[in-house]
Amino acid sequence: MTVTIDPNAGFCFGVTNAIKAACEYLRDNDELFCLGELVHNEEEMNKLKQIGLKIINHDNLNAISSSVILFRAHGEPAATYTKVRGQDNRIIDATCPIVKALQKKVIESYNNNERIFIYGKLSHPEIQGIIGNIDNDAVVFTDIDEISYLKPGDNITLYSQTTMSLDDYKDIINKLTERGINVKAINSVCNSVSKRREALIDFCRNHDVIIFVAGKNSSNGKSLFSACKEINPNSHLISSVDEINMDWFKGYDTVGISGATSTPLDLLEKVKMTIYG
Repeated sequence: MTVTIDPNAGFCFGVTNAIKAACEYLRDNDELFCLGELVHNEEEMNKLKQIGLKIINHDNLNAISSSVILFRAHGEPAATYTKVRGQDNRIIDATCPIVKALQKKVIESYNNNERIFIYGKLSHPEIQGIIGNIDNDAVVFTDIDEISYLKPGDNITLYSQTTMSLDDYKDIINKLTERGINVKAINSVCNSVSKRREALIDFCRNHDVIIFVAGKNSSNGKSLFSACKEINPNSHLISSVDEINMDWFKGYDTVGISGATSTPLDLLEKVKMTIYG
């Protein structure tokens, strides 16, 4: 049996940059606060916690002053910057540049009094950071049926969470346009994520079994695994090597291993070694 790791797998730029920023600071310091989970991967988070990373949430901010707080790749609204700095904290800003660009565009649309719709997940931290900049004045949806109330002739500005499927976003644009809705569509899907999805589909076609590794809280992981399962029914989602079932590989010749943009390559290597036994 041949086991191959997806050559396109591994951290995306935003996650790599955030982890690098954390590790560089902790090289010379004992403690660093991070507002929210830095990366949606349990093993990577455990490594970072061991060297001094401490995860906090917005409810903890009132109790933290004269400290250093890292903002992760997902981004934060302007109000969070004001609050953190107002308590004499220093910010290490690891917001992904693509997310920052999206925030800026949405603010411009808001200032132009446009009717803003965002294809994404309301509870996702990236979305919370975006709409927090515009007084939450946007409609966030995951299914086009949620905005069935739109009528022919309505004018909307449509964005997407950066980690959503580009194909699904295009499909939504087409369906809204067919209904006579005037859509000003801004392509805000991350290019590296969309390319990862395209490459992953080919990877899944070329292997008998797919093992997809992602943290339980990874929105990107759930989306990419859905693409795997659609192409290859013999796809299995795991978050650690403990979840591997060796029966999955009986009678098959090729196994492919891939992961979310928040899954480290060393974890994929560990999965490969576990399968080989």
